[in-house]
Amino acid sequence: MARGPINQEEIARYREDGFVVMRGLFDAAEIGLLSRTAKDDRALDEHSFGKADDQGGVVRLSLWNHPGNGIYGMFARCRSLVESAEALLGGEVYHYHSKMIMKEPKVGGAWAWHQDYGYWYQNGVLFPLLTSVSIAVDRATRENGCLQVLKGSHGAGRVDHILTGDQAGADMERVNELAGRLELVHLEMEPGDAVFFDCNLLHRSDQNRSEQPRWSMICCYNAARNDPYKEAHHPRYTPLAKVEDAMILQVGAKRFAEDATDVAWLDPAKDVSASSLEKTAQ
Repeated sequence: MARGPINQEEIARYREDGFVVMRGLFDAAEIGLLSRTAKDDRALDEHSFGKADDQGGVVRLSLWNHPGNGIYGMFARCRSLVESAEALLGGEVYHYHSKMIMKEPKVGGAWAWHQDYGYWYQNGVLFPLLTSVSIAVDRATRENGCLQVLKGSHGAGRVDHILTGDQAGADMERVNELAGRLELVHLEMEPGDAVFFDCNLLHRSDQNRSEQPRWSMICCYNAARNDPYKEAHHPRYTPLAKVEDAMILQVGAKRFAEDATDVAWLDPAKDVSASSLEKTAQ
């Protein structure tokens, strides 16, 4: 079973570094079920779309707003994740969105340097009171394009973003200056490991040039008190019903090969944060 919410030492590390890796957050049975479900999920595949990088590669992902009652919802709603997000953000949180990143062998594209708040600022979110957790579905290595972060870069605050290919990237003048002062960390992880990271932490990833896939599920949470002031493609405050960690296997096993993914898929054409950034870049 999932190992439980974040502890005080991990919270302190997150505050200092802008991220914290929680090793073995999900056990082999839980992450194995997520992997099998996702990779056999026709709806996930049908709702996937590509984001081109500036190197000729494409990152494939599927994205949804409300978590639902299937396997993806059980992960996003489980106490280990939600209570960790609550501890990090200092109060009630709600599900802002989740996504599955699918970096296939030899073809999975790169992500440009960016901050998540660089996107979400455009959605009427007034304060950087959001956190994300990336769960390793496959082993993440340097060779298959694991997440890279600039340790402590959340302390710089929000950096301006412009479009790079199909992706919004941070102002590289600022990034290069920060990279000269801060440690670059490659977050290599085993299946079931997870990393929480601050919405202002600068991060990126390389293309997958290996023979191995790198899939990861990312769940994003916003503080309930940080309800956006306007409508956007991600939801305003919506109460989140937590579930016990044990529900991952109970619900997942029951729904495997049935209605495993009753989620609210997002149409990428409705991504107003990207369209706003495009106008800024012109």
